[in-house]
Amino acid sequence: MALLDLANPVRFMTLSNRLLPILAVATVVVLAVGFFLAFRAPADYQQGDTVKIMYIHVPFAWLSMFGYTLMACSAIGLLVWRHPLADVAHKATAPVGATFATLCLITGALWGRPMWGTYWVWDARLTSMLVLLLLYLGLMALRAAIEDPNRAGRAAAVLTLVGFINVPIVKFSVDWWNTLHQPASVIRMDGPTIDPSLLWPLLTCAVGFSLLFISLQMLGMRTEILRRRVQSLEARAAAEATA
Repeated sequence: MALLDLANPVRFMTLSNRLLPILAVATVVVLAVGFFLAFRAPADYQQGDTVKIMYIHVPFAWLSMFGYTLMACSAIGLLVWRHPLADVAHKATAPVGATFATLCLITGALWGRPMWGTYWVWDARLTSMLVLLLLYLGLMALRAAIEDPNRAGRAAAVLTLVGFINVPIVKFSVDWWNTLHQPASVIRMDGPTIDPSLLWPLLTCAVGFSLLFISLQMLGMRTEILRRRVQSLEARAAAEATA
């Protein structure tokens, strides 16, 4: 099956119906392994056991940016190629991305309190991540404010592409400005600098949360497709009743 064939809602519903149980089981297994490895991982020589919040905070941050990137790709698919599922994918991703961005900020605050002595500082990384959350919320509010679904989808797609400039700002803020956050230690041109005893639990948790993100996003897409089918049937029934 060609990748573009999945733009057909019927084929997507069939494939997702088969994949979701597999994804659900894989999510539980990988997260269980990741949490076990995180529990067994050694404490940091400076931060102690507090560092273990990293195993959920960092995946939340990565997936917050991944979610918005996925929405930007969906926006291009809607505006340029008008793929049938592009708008569905865009709309379904927003609440999942917003949830992960919120959890990223909450876990970051809990981590920052014992390390920095405060829950919040207006440094570049925290501020740009807050902007990312506000973009997610703004996109959902924009869709809710416009009654015409087609106009709402196009307006949300345009705003998504404009706001995408914030994603590299989040990623490279620790390199471009002096912040309380440490520089990147995993995704680096010269390879990770974090010790393997901490790196492998982190990567395992990241894979598990990625599977969770994909599962939730796929469920959201299925729900949106079914909602649109119901609306179409209701509109058709209303038109036949007045004919």
